Amino acid sequence: MISLSLHRNISAALAETWLRLLSVSRYPGELFIELLVPTVLASMPILLGQAAAGPAAAANFAAKTGTTNYVAYLLIGSNVFTLVTRAFWDIAYWLRFEQEIGTLEAVCLTPTGRLTLASGVAIYSAIRGLLTTSLAYVLGCLVFLVNPFQGDVLLALAFIWVGLIPLYGLAFLFGALVLKVKETNALIGLMQWLVSFLMGIFFPVAVLPPLVRAVALAFPPTWMVNGVRSALLGVGFFFETWYLDLAMLGVFLLFVPLFAREVFRRVEYGLRRNQGVGEF
Repeated sequence: MISLSLHRNISAALAETWLRLLSVSRYPGELFIELLVPTVLASMPILLGQAAAGPAAAANFAAKTGTTNYVAYLLIGSNVFTLVTRAFWDIAYWLRFEQEIGTLEAVCLTPTGRLTLASGVAIYSAIRGLLTTSLAYVLGCLVFLVNPFQGDVLLALAFIWVGLIPLYGLAFLFGALVLKVKETNALIGLMQWLVSFLMGIFFPVAVLPPLVRAVALAFPPTWMVNGVRSALLGVGFFFETWYLDLAMLGVFLLFVPLFAREVFRRVEYGLRRNQGVGEF
């Protein structure tokens, strides 16, 4: 009975994933723009640094970060940031869209759980984010004439893959907040600023004040971006060795999804009890 229920939930989640992949495949222009955005985002500090620091740009950058390859450092930051915000965007806008058009109430009445369908959206989001950011990173490196495959690529991918699960746990927490306050655009704008600041997409978190740095280290994407940079550029892991940093992401992997699931269920229960699921 349990295996049958599990199979049904997996089928429902994958059906939701396939539906969204088919939908986005109709808009190749949107996907093309996604390939350009991380490079454009990183090009501003790259060009500004070259103009302001002059010939000593690489040496000055290495003094603070541990690598002279500031181009790859900034491109990694912008692409991981894009991957992270993609997770928040897709979960939040899916929930808000279902709420606005009145189908979220219908979802609550189906045998399939809301978290099952949300998991399907998360799988779609992860596939889309991984494909576009990987290609965007290679494209950005080619534009700025740096090697995109330097360092330990497999270790960098391990940090990304392990970090995806706590990342989408955070996205579910954000989705619960969207359901509660019934607002998406303002929260997305605030989230993007906060995420970029805590992750240190264009700077090492070591330069942050101690209290802010502690908050940043409690944020799983911070470990993702530093793990990728350390694997590819050798900037240094937080715990000096890769397996300790990866283990820390593993702790987030175990804790964050369970915490997010409980919070999401409580928010959803409160909305259903007070007939607030379909209100906006």
